[in-house]
Amino acid sequence: MRVSNRLFYMFFVLLFAVLACQGTGNSSSSSSSSANSSTSNPPTPNPALAPVSLPVQRLDQASDVNSSENATKKQVSGGDVFVEGLYERPFNANTMDKYFPYVDIVNTQGFKDNTWGFATITLAGDDSNGHLPAQYAVELDLNKDGRGDWLIRAADPASTSWTTQGVQACQGKGSLTDGAWVRIAPNDPKSVQIAFKLSMLGNPKSYAMGSWAGTNIDPSTFDVNDHMTHIQAGSPNPGDGVYPIKALAEIDNTCRLAIGFVPTGREPGLCKTIALGGAAPGTCPFPASQCYPYSQNPYPNCTCNIPK
Repeated sequence: MRVSNRLFYMFFVLLFAVLACQGTGNSSSSSSSSANSSTSNPPTPNPALAPVSLPVQRLDQASDVNSSENATKKQVSGGDVFVEGLYERPFNANTMDKYFPYVDIVNTQGFKDNTWGFATITLAGDDSNGHLPAQYAVELDLNKDGRGDWLIRAADPASTSWTTQGVQACQGKGSLTDGAWVRIAPNDPKSVQIAFKLSMLGNPKSYAMGSWAGTNIDPSTFDVNDHMTHIQAGSPNPGDGVYPIKALAEIDNTCRLAIGFVPTGREPGLCKTIALGGAAPGTCPFPASQCYPYSQNPYPNCTCNIPK
């Protein structure tokens, strides 16, 4: 009876993920089966409704470990903390003798205007044909509780023009056919840009946003470390007793950016903040107990008292 109940639960979780994924355009052939089965001949969105360009001012950004530097050693220099849901695994399973530069995120940036949210995901490189043949996604945490509310995923982006081809919005509610778009950055062939309508999300004023890259980003397995043990997943760190990577391979993600809000340093999954030296706290437009991520601090003269 216990086995039957467990199988029923697993089936229910997978079914929920299938139904929650909405294709915003015609699905790419490399999209996962759960996403492909969620749409049938979706209407073609109007190109006139596509986003125009990213805002000039970015709201946040974060660097991510570049694993190309240690790829020949079959290891990473950091960035993988399984229990915290941070993964740095742009390698094949078990042998780790194949490195995928187009799955290795090295930087992510977030932007927002009154209509659109944007993410830029920069990869370490492309494949031998100059393409980015993987899936790229942003996970949006609207209430900043550490759990994703939306997963917007794009497969095999190839055009520098905005398109909904291969894009799905998962885990939320809505039916906009033009709610999410993707393109290759016009000035950087190693960067993917994702745009999503804020109205599709309920017009949030702020949210936390993390970026993903992988050969199979499956929404039915989120949060990933709730669906497998560390032993099953393995590790890219030779010092860990579960090295090398096993069930969880060919995937990379980032910490979450603060989009539209000043982080307190206590939001789960948010990119780390550091104390900044400078003028007296009274000159800052926020309390001394708060601090912007160091990489995108607009107030370099503020003193931030973040506990270490």
